[in-house]
Amino acid sequence: MTEHLWSYSTESGHLAGTDLTGWRVEAADGHIGKVDEHSDEVDDSYLVVDTGVWIFGKEVLIPASTVTRVDLERHAVLLGLSKEQVKDAPEFVSDKHLADLRYREELSQYYRPGGPFPGGTGAL
Repeated sequence: MTEHLWSYSTESGHLAGTDLTGWRVEAADGHIGKVDEHSDEVDDSYLVVDTGVWIFGKEVLIPASTVTRVDLERHAVLLGLSKEQVKDAPEFVSDKHLADLRYREELSQYYRPGGPFPGGTGAL
């Protein structure tokens, strides 16, 4: 993963400009949902993942650094996170949180190595 939380790693295979909307999202231990929206902005790249019925329609904002691979053939985004880590992520409400700097700081704390879950993500 990359040292910048809001940037894709060069190893992920992400190509700037690729529309990931609707792509399947896989945690390290299985399917978690689909990409509802995403950003390719430099130092502000993320995925908004719709988890559907898996966790009762919750959406989560996932920093780009947690993406381990973008599978262009399968239209899938693979994360270096477990289902539990995604499920326990701070709640995301698009019109409330997308530009909220305090919410972004909360996410930075959550996704940092040694964050609130065992082992962190290694994202930073």
